[in-house]
Amino acid sequence: MECQRLSLPPLSAPGEVVTFYSYKGGTGRTMALSNIAVLLARRENASVPVLMLDWDMEAPGLHHYFEQHEERPGVLEFFEACRQQIERISLETVGGRAGGQGAGREDAALAQRVLDAIDWQQYVVRVDQGSPLYLMRAGRFDASYSERLAQMRWDQLFDSCPALFRCFADTLAQHFRYVLVDSRTGRTDSAGICTTLLPKKLVVVFTPNRQSLEGVDALVTRAIEYRRSHEDEQRPLLVYPLPSRIEMGDGAQRAEWRRGDAHKGIAGFQPMFERLLRTSYGLPQIALDSYFDEVQLQQTKTFAYGEQLAVRIDHGGDRFSLTRTFEAFLHWLTGGYFPWQSSREIALLGAISEARQALQQEPGRAVALPLARDLAHLGELYRKDGRSAQALDAFRQSVEIRVRLLGEEHPDSLACKSGMARLLRHLGKLDEARFLEEDVLDVRERVLGSEHPDTLAARACLAQTLLLQGELAAALLLQDTVLATYVRQLGGEHPLTLDAMDGRAATLLRMGRLAQAQQLLGTVVAARERLFGAEHGDTLRSKLALAQALGREGDLEGARRLLAAVLQVQERRLGGDHAATLSTRDMLADIVAGQGDWAGARQLHEDQVAARERTRGLDHPETLMSQRKLAEALLRRGELDAARSVQEQVLEVHARLLGEDHLDTLHSKKQLAGTLLQQGDSEAARLLEDAVLSGSDRLLNASVTGHADSVLDGARHLQETILAGRANEQDAAEPDTLASMISMLQGMIEREQYAQAGELAEYLKSCLLRPGVPGKLRRRGMAQLKRMYKLQGDLNALLALQEDEVQALEGALSEARIEQR
Repeated sequence: MECQRLSLPPLSAPGEVVTFYSYKGGTGRTMALSNIAVLLARRENASVPVLMLDWDMEAPGLHHYFEQHEERPGVLEFFEACRQQIERISLETVGGRAGGQGAGREDAALAQRVLDAIDWQQYVVRVDQGSPLYLMRAGRFDASYSERLAQMRWDQLFDSCPALFRCFADTLAQHFRYVLVDSRTGRTDSAGICTTLLPKKLVVVFTPNRQSLEGVDALVTRAIEYRRSHEDEQRPLLVYPLPSRIEMGDGAQRAEWRRGDAHKGIAGFQPMFERLLRTSYGLPQIALDSYFDEVQLQQTKTFAYGEQLAVRIDHGGDRFSLTRTFEAFLHWLTGGYFPWQSSREIALLGAISEARQALQQEPGRAVALPLARDLAHLGELYRKDGRSAQALDAFRQSVEIRVRLLGEEHPDSLACKSGMARLLRHLGKLDEARFLEEDVLDVRERVLGSEHPDTLAARACLAQTLLLQGELAAALLLQDTVLATYVRQLGGEHPLTLDAMDGRAATLLRMGRLAQAQQLLGTVVAARERLFGAEHGDTLRSKLALAQALGREGDLEGARRLLAAVLQVQERRLGGDHAATLSTRDMLADIVAGQGDWAGARQLHEDQVAARERTRGLDHPETLMSQRKLAEALLRRGELDAARSVQEQVLEVHARLLGEDHLDTLHSKKQLAGTLLQQGDSEAARLLEDAVLSGSDRLLNASVTGHADSVLDGARHLQETILAGRANEQDAAEPDTLASMISMLQGMIEREQYAQAGELAEYLKSCLLRPGVPGKLRRRGMAQLKRMYKLQGDLNALLALQEDEVQALEGALSEARIEQR
């Protein structure tokens, strides 16, 4: 039968290929693709061309969702034609393919030649007369379909022309805004083609069960790694998870499978995808809370039977409808946004983009001021998410617009400056923050008065910056003024009064006035428990500050009780992996270790390592720090083998990521050397210590390259610790140790670090004057000591050194005479 040929003009800009994949069947993948295709084709007055490809050839079903059922060729027949063309061309071509980059160019040329020879449009059928929605079926389902499918070797087709599938996707993207591919399930060759070679975006549809999640995890990792490692496939691949068949009636079970439940052995799909995407894209931290709040395909009885399209039946779009969920998903999928961008961010970015376009057409305050407002809101959102650079840029733009249109002293301009100052303080740019805060405070005092709430807030903000700058007395003076005003105006238990007490207590802690800080924090905790409840966030923060004060005052048991109570609440309310929970667990572990309860400390550190591996990754600095603390607890318990294993892991990561001479790597080597020494492996320990000494020398001698003072101080401390340890072991007179000490002294002299050099010189002198030191080494060391004393102009020390040297030589001669007799 002759099939009617379509004629589709090319687009002005290429579209994008999106693959829908599920590891297991029964997830509703084909249903989701069909509904999304209908919604996309309706856009822009039903003018967006959309193509659906049914690549699930073993179980095709996409065509059942649409009225078009005519038997016409599809994906299978198209690639059968491609295979024939490649075979024909290979017979015509003399010689083999080139290697390297030449092979890639030849593959692309071959692929294009094959595609040009086949009229792909005859394999496509229109399935909606009210919108430009098209379908390429799995194939013509005649009697030979199964046999022909079995004979199609996708791996051989790829080997014969690796660029074929990529060029095929590019060809379709030139004619369709969206090409939606319904992929085969599992780990098959055709699924690999659909997930790694074809798409720009990959939608992974899954139901919350272990099989589905583990399969999706492996597939996504493999697809992204393939794109990253193959020279011809250096294209981005954006992954969008789509949970499906979610039962809305059981909230507890839904929360367990989303967030995870360690006691039941449920990992949770949100933590899994956060780890997977963070690791795959090399991001420090991401959160998918907003995304999964909006994107979960609920199980419904209406659409559980047959092939019904929810978006054609359910036009209401209320919060319980599938249509609304699909539309929410499309905000991320087609808007150019990542899953870890929140819906609030997406809305703000959309409003800002529209405002900028409107400003180009018609500049004016009516558009510019809402733009400034949205930029300030975006800056605040970025600040809370820890995206400081983006937040600062948004705040700067907002301040610039408001100052230009409203003036320096307008309340909106001042509010935006305050937000920007808070961010600068967080970034450690204290001088810039102080400049803005002093400006804001000056204007508010002059315009509003010294006791206006906005003035008091500005004074409290400035006090925080002064505290961080070390100007404690000035900070306390401001805080006393604010607190006295709040008490007089609002009373002793108003939330603003309690905030002021909190700030004053922090300053008292920094000043070492622990008893006063503890008393003030006790008042705040009691008041907040009465006002807000024992588990309110502000109450918990006050308890943490009080625990810190108790710990510093030596009441470790009191601090431990408070921290344990706070941790229990945070684990229950926020989860074991939340940033606040991790911070509290760290504090509690330090207190428990301070009490000498190393069994308790070990358990806390093990929990911390597991949580940080899940949230931060194996190689993150916070994970490595937790592993170091765990190793210390293991050592204290005498579990040397376990401690050594952890330390070796940390050292491997540090050396791989930072290099052999990085200060963190040297610290890891030093700690491992200590463990080896306790295990009796003194030779291996000494080799590691020698590596630390050599690496420290290279760091100190390379100071001209811009190492921070803290790095140089750390390198010197490592050397001093190792050398002092060897001296205590009575091997300081060994040539290697003495040579290292002399080199260290020489470096200090050349850098004019005479204070540190003086401390080392006294110790080195006693070692050089001991009997048995090789003469050449003693002369080299004495020369450096004399050089230092001369440069310092310390004639007394120089004369004393010469006298000591003479006495040592006389003693050595006397001993030699005695031995001769």
